[in-house]
Amino acid sequence: MPRFSANLSYLFKEVPFVERFGAAAAAGFEAIEFHFPYEYAPALLAERIAAAGVEVVLFNLPPGSWAAGERGIACHPGRESEFRDGVGRAIEYARALGCKRVNALAGIAPEAVSEDRLRRTFIDNLAFAARALEREGIALVTEPINMRSMPGFYLNRSGQALDLIREVDEMNQAGEKNVKIQYDFFHMQIMEGDLAHTIETLLPHIGHVQFADAPGRHEPGTGEINFAFLFDHLDRIGYDGWVGAEYAPSTNTRESLGWFDRAKRDTRAAPR
Repeated sequence: MPRFSANLSYLFKEVPFVERFGAAAAAGFEAIEFHFPYEYAPALLAERIAAAGVEVVLFNLPPGSWAAGERGIACHPGRESEFRDGVGRAIEYARALGCKRVNALAGIAPEAVSEDRLRRTFIDNLAFAARALEREGIALVTEPINMRSMPGFYLNRSGQALDLIREVDEMNQAGEKNVKIQYDFFHMQIMEGDLAHTIETLLPHIGHVQFADAPGRHEPGTGEINFAFLFDHLDRIGYDGWVGAEYAPSTNTRESLGWFDRAKRDTRAAPR
């Protein structure tokens, strides 16, 4: 069975955010992730996380103005200083929370900006973040997101992500190749399909996996993805990272966890 983490920006929303750590632990999760911690003091979050006994495995760099519709600024020319400040802020939280992985959201491409300038800005920002985070022992990932859920998002295919990451690696010195793909089953099913083959092919370049069923972004079993096969496939190909449950429960969180309960039962029943 893969190692599952609960994304608290989607799960356990029946309780306030700072209570979700304990709720995830009570449901059997050993790890959690979320979109953004910046609304809360690092010390408060660290205290609640320690009390719950869970590991924080991922959160995102500051996204710009989320309320205004921004979904990251890594591809936005002219905002490089803001992006770099955000890297420093993320490092502060990652230190406090013991988190060893952060995600850089590419953002929705600004209008009237050339593809070449968008690409260069994104690559330069990723290269800066990769170097800064490497010095702290923190990994960087970046996530392709489907264009149906987020029209205009700059990074939207796994092959595109791999090409950009390779260019970042060429810029950075040996030992600073510190950026990988955050591969989300939901987004890539909509954009590409062929999930099992793509994951296996990209395995050396994948730093984190997330999932929701498609097309509704609910729990496994509500859509078209064969999760039993894919979870077994992750084990077969040797993926040993975390797999984040980033779905919107179709009813409530507890009722949506049948897939997790089955996975735990299957693991206990497997021959040793």
